[in-house]
Amino acid sequence: MAPSTADTPEGSLDDGTPLAFQDPVYREAVVDLLGVIAYGEISAFERLAEDAKLAPTLEDKVAIATMASREFTKVAAVHARITELGADPFAAMKPFREAIDLFHEHTAPSDWFEGLIKAYVGDGLANDFYREIAAYLDSATRDLVVASLEDTGHAAFVVDRVRAAIVADHRLGGRLALWGRRLMGEALIQAQRVAADRDALSSLLAGGVDRPGLDLAAIGRMFARLTERHTDRMTELGLDS
Repeated sequence: MAPSTADTPEGSLDDGTPLAFQDPVYREAVVDLLGVIAYGEISAFERLAEDAKLAPTLEDKVAIATMASREFTKVAAVHARITELGADPFAAMKPFREAIDLFHEHTAPSDWFEGLIKAYVGDGLANDFYREIAAYLDSATRDLVVASLEDTGHAAFVVDRVRAAIVADHRLGGRLALWGRRLMGEALIQAQRVAADRDALSSLLAGGVDRPGLDLAAIGRMFARLTERHTDRMTELGLDS
């Protein structure tokens, strides 16, 4: 189960601003989180647009291009929230560009099916990680984060295409299962790097006087949940995790 948000402080100032934002470290952590999500969405848009070029049929090409456009439409709301918090959206995204670009460099798909798996499994892992962190945010920011991570149609489309392909060629399943495991390893490395490299995000996970946090055991359980969800996705695809 994901961590409960019941203990997250919901008090607010007279102007409606959550009390948590009186803490500059908390504000910085929220800007960091929104920055990495925004750049991740831009990166996903770019990658899906590239994947569309690999599509075997016109129907597949249009489906992937539509997903890409939906991904890009999410960026505006996240940028607006960063601006409301007094930060520059582009400055907020910049610290995460190298890590995310490196992840995509290390996991460049060699064909259409590897691209599909990456869109479903890789993005799913990243989104699970951000949802875990969002559990420790004020409700308004948490709702924005969850909304920004909503499925744009990846899941049903990918599952349908991959399952049909495996039925047609059983050898494909073994190769894609290995690819899924590689994505899992790279995604966990990226998630740990993002959390460790940004002090504010680390502080958010650690909690504060008025905020719940994660100790080492809880962090271990969080990554166990990420692994379990990855296994569920691979099973849904008809692949071994």
